[in-house]
Formats: sequence, structure tokens, C-alpha cells
Amino acid sequence: MDIGNRDFLNTPPLKIVRFGGSVTETLAKYKQGDVNDYELLKHQLADPEIKDAQIITWIQELRSCVTQLTKEHEQLIYTVLKLPWLGRSQAVVDEYMAFLSNLVSAQTVFLCGCLKMVASHFIPARVAICEGGVEFSDSDDEGENLPRKFNLCHQALQLIARYVPSTSQFLVPVLQDRFPFVQQSSKTLECYVHNLLRVTVYIPTIRRDVLEIVVGQMLKLDVSASRSCIEEAEENALQSQRAGSSTEEALFDMDEDLPSDQPPRVGVTAHPMAERLDSLMSVLLAYIKDICHVNETLHIDRTKELYRDVLTVFDKLILPTHALCHVQYVLFYLCSFRLALAEAFLEHLWKILQNPSQPAVLRQAAAGYMGSFLARAKFIPVVTARACLDLLVSWVQRYIDSQDSKERQACCDISLHGPFYAACQAVFYIVIFRHAAILAGNMKKGLEYLQHLNLERVVMCQLNPLKVCLPAVANLFAAITRKYQIVFCYTIIERNNRRNLPVVRSSVGGDCVSTNTNPLDCFFPYDPYMLKRSGSLIEPLYQVWEEPADSEVVNTKTLAQDSKEDDFLCGEGGHADAIMGMTPSSLDSNPNIGSPPVTFQRH
Repeated sequence: MDIGNRDFLNTPPLKIVRFGGSVTETLAKYKQGDVNDYELLKHQLADPEIKDAQIITWIQELRSCVTQLTKEHEQLIYTVLKLPWLGRSQAVVDEYMAFLSNLVSAQTVFLCGCLKMVASHFIPARVAICEGGVEFSDSDDEGENLPRKFNLCHQALQLIARYVPSTSQFLVPVLQDRFPFVQQSSKTLECYVHNLLRVTVYIPTIRRDVLEIVVGQMLKLDVSASRSCIEEAEENALQSQRAGSSTEEALFDMDEDLPSDQPPRVGVTAHPMAERLDSLMSVLLAYIKDICHVNETLHIDRTKELYRDVLTVFDKLILPTHALCHVQYVLFYLCSFRLALAEAFLEHLWKILQNPSQPAVLRQAAAGYMGSFLARAKFIPVVTARACLDLLVSWVQRYIDSQDSKERQACCDISLHGPFYAACQAVFYIVIFRHAAILAGNMKKGLEYLQHLNLERVVMCQLNPLKVCLPAVANLFAAITRKYQIVFCYTIIERNNRRNLPVVRSSVGGDCVSTNTNPLDCFFPYDPYMLKRSGSLIEPLYQVWEEPADSEVVNTKTLAQDSKEDDFLCGEGGHADAIMGMTPSSLDSNPNIGSPPVTFQRH
């Protein structure tokens, strides 16, 4: 402070008020049973108006006798760990970090306490504000101080990890325990996730665990914000905006009109849980991009390592969770960086689908992911889509052979043949989205390929997959294959529509027959992305549904009755290139990242 401009009359003098003896003397008295100075020391350290000079003095004395600060002084140490050191001068920060280094080196019993203290500062500080007799909490820092505080936290954590090599194994439970409730503000969640991901940069051994923590919390948000809820919230917000605009125009007679289709707030999702998820998806996708790229160039080794970690989290958390809307796009985005990643992901899903030792529900989910990924990812070339169709159809055909070889007639039972039906629906879905690319360039060869798949046998088999698949998928597949005279499905569809599906189920008391009114319990994981901010990264990679120009191919009224969650199921035309994902890469050009075996690389 400039002394010449200082108000000496109204400014209190800067002085250190201190009671009791030194820390060493206080600890000696405490050991002898005299706790007065000890309690006074804790009280002075807990003073909310403690000055920088006081903190420095106390910390220096505590450092000089750190070997005496055993577990019996736990309350004193935790009082020190609560000191407001982050918002203080650089001298306080330096002294405090030196104390942390000395403490964890000499007394590892306080390691977890130090880690909890650092993690607690990974979110903006909250202070209680009282206005009009009503108390509420608000952020203590609105932006300019947060970067410095977060940087200091990470410096402290790196110091601790340097002096205690086992820090990582104690840190993960602390980070999980300190994760804010998902009902807290987007800013709080965003800051915490950002800092957790930043920790993995200098402690890479915990990256997989941190990703699991982050994705696990994001799943809670995702399942709380279904597509229908997001659509309803957006519609309500739009109606409220229109109503507000009308009232404002009536009151003030404004000359200019607001556009009726303008969203309520650009870039902000109306649904509160979806808005929080949007913030976290933006942070996680930005992290993935930064890890995989160095100076805007893809770093192959770092990308491969991150892919393995994300895939592990996918298997453990994402794949078993039904009807997710957005979190699964983490892998979609990562796979867009390199074709070999997408191929490795498809091969991984394929192994799950065809593995009879895997639970049926996971095999069905793998088929859904495989079909949806191939249909929606622009970066997947048609040669890869054809190779996957070959695999899926061959497996379906072998499954039909195994059922035909049995003496007992095959029956339509989802509980017995769930993976089969999921694979069939994936085939139909891929044909719906990819037939134009397959037929482009050389119509004759494209038709020969589709006919070579022998889809007619799949449709006509006793297991009757058209009955089990979602009606919208079955109807559109039937229309497309009829147009090109590949398969004629309408006779079977009409027969299925005339009666409910009898399902034979075995029980202890014998076989029983029930009516299946719910088709295959599945979903398309890569249905249209609805979050606004993070969606800007997904949109360029995503193939929207293009309604065929031929009116005979699709009856939009029929399809709209089946589902409102998918753009093509609603009959809403999108805009995209006619040929999807025609990248110059080929399956043989990227052998490094878990490339599929030779059997996968069929053209």
C-alpha cells in the first residue's frame, strides 16, 4: 500500500496479536497435562480474521517441531489444514506448502487429511449470504481468483505425491468421496471434474479410476434426463419465452418482433440435469482432445493408452446401463480421431456379441452399439460397414442353422434368443442407413452384395425377427428392400400384425404361453445428440437421417407412431452427404491399435 495515500485515521494498525508461548513450549506443557496454551493455540489458528503475518509465524514454528506432531495432535493438525491459505499472499502460500511437505514426510498418518484438504478446494468456495432475513449460499469467487487457487491446489498435490510415493492409492477414495452431489450447480460440478482430470496429467496411474469416478457421476445425470424430459423442458422454455415476448410487446408496444422459433438461451439446455451433464460432457470431450493431440497433431501412443482406459470404463459402467442418451458419446468422439480406433471398438463389441459366456443383456447391448455406431458415425467408411455386415449376417445365419438342426421346432422367445434378435435388428438398422452408400458408385455390384447377404432367409426363418424388432425398423427395412427387390417382408409383417406374438416360456410347472406386447427391449445408443454446447463437437461427426425422396420407401405417419426419440423414427429429414464416411483410409492401413483379424477385413 502506498503510505502517502493511506488513511491513518480509519485504517487499523497492522500488528500481530499473540497469546501464549511458542509452539514447542505449548506442546511440552500439553505433554505434562497443561492444555490451556494448547487450546489457546487452536483458537488463534481458527480465528477467521487471522493475519498473514500470524499464519507465517505459526507455520514456521510448527515446521520446526513437526516430528512431535504425532496422531495425538490430530485436532491441532486439522485446525491448521483448515487455514485459509489459498487466498493469502505468496509468502503465506510458500510457507504453507513447505509445511505440507514436512508434515507428510514426517507424519504419514496425516496424508489422507492433507489430501482431503486439497480436494475440498477443487470447487469454488461457498459463503453464506443473508438478504432480507433469508440465508442462501453463493460463490465466493466468480472467476478471476479461481485459476490461481486451483493452480496452487495442484502444486500442493504434486508436492505431496513427490514426498509420499503411495499417494495415488489413498487419493482415489478421497476424490470419490469429495465429489459434489449431482444436484449442485453446473459450475461446481464442472470445476471439480476439470480438476480431477487435471490430476491425471501429473499422476497418470490413477487416470482409469478417475475416469470411472467421473463417468459414474455423469451416468446419474444422464439417466435423470431422458430424451422425452429434455424435449418437454425445451418446449416449455420456448412457450414461456413466446408468452413473455407477447406480454412485453403488449406492454411496451415494441416495433420489432422476436423470432418465434428462437431458443430460450443460446447454448443452454433447458432441462437442469441435462444442462449439468452438458457442462461435464464439454469438459470431458475437451480433455480427450487435449490428451490425444500435441500441437494439433494426433499423438498415437497417448491416444491408444487413453482409448484402453475409456474402453475399460465403457465395459464396466456404460455398456450395462440401459437407455443412456449422451455419456456413451465419449467413445464415439474418441474413435473419430483415427479409423483404427473405430475398428478396434467394433471388434470389441463383436467379441462380446458372439461370446456365449457373456450375459445375454450385455450381448444385446453390444449388438445395439454396433448397429448404431455403424449407422451414425460419418467417419466409418462403407468398406468397414460392409465388413461388419458380413460378420453379423454370417453369425445370424449360423444361429439359424443351429436352430434348424434341432429336432424341436424353434419358437420365438426373446429370453432364449435375445442376442440373435438384437443382431438381426442391428443388420436391418445398418442396411437402412448404409444402403445408399453401398449402392453408390456401382449399383450393380452393390445390389449383388446385398443379395449375397441372403437376408431373405433371415426374414423368413422360424424365429421371425421382424416380429420382435421395433416396428419402425421393420417397416423401413421392408420398404427399402422391396424398392431394390432384395427381400419381400410385407407378407410376414401383415401376418405378424394380425395376431399377438405367443411366447413359450419354461417353468417348473411346465411350459406356459404368454403374449409379448413389448418388442425387443433395446435402444439405439447413438440416437441424435441433444445437448447444445458439447453437441458442437459431435454434430460434424454425426450422420442424421435423410428421408428418402421416393414416397414409396417410407411412410412417415406410420413411423412416427412407433417412436419419437430417433430422428428417422420420427420421419424428420436431416441434411447430410449422400455417401457417408467415404474416408480414404482402409482397414489394412492402420494395423496398430487392436486392428481386427483377417476375418474382419472382408470387402
